Amino acid sequence: MNFFKSADFTGQRPWDALPIATIEGASVKLHWSDQPYIWHENDGAEVFVVMAGEVVMKSRVAKASGDWDVREQLMKAGDICHAASGDHHVAHPLGPARMLVIEKVGSV
Repeated sequence: MNFFKSADFTGQRPWDALPIATIEGASVKLHWSDQPYIWHENDGAEVFVVMAGEVVMKSRVAKASGDWDVREQLMKAGDICHAASGDHHVAHPLGPARMLVIEKVGSV
C-alpha cells in the first residue's frame, strides 16, 4: 500500500502532477498549481477534487451567435466536480492549490 499526503506535494511549476495510480484506463493524479490551466475539453469523463486551497472552475457552452456562455463555480477543499466528455472547462486556482484529478489516460 502507498500513502500520500496532498499537503506535502508542491510541483516545480504550475500543474505538475504526482501520478498516484492507473486504474482500468483511468489515471489518478495529484496536481499542484497556483496558475490557471488552459481551456480544454476531455475525450472522456473527468472527476476533479479540490484537496487544499480554492479553485474557480469555469465552464462554457457555445451560443447560437458563436459566443460563449461562461459559468463559474467556486470550489473549496473537499468539493468535487464531474466534467462529462466534451465539457469545455478551465480551472483557476486562487493561490496555491492541490487537486486530485481522475480521467482517461492520455487526456489533456
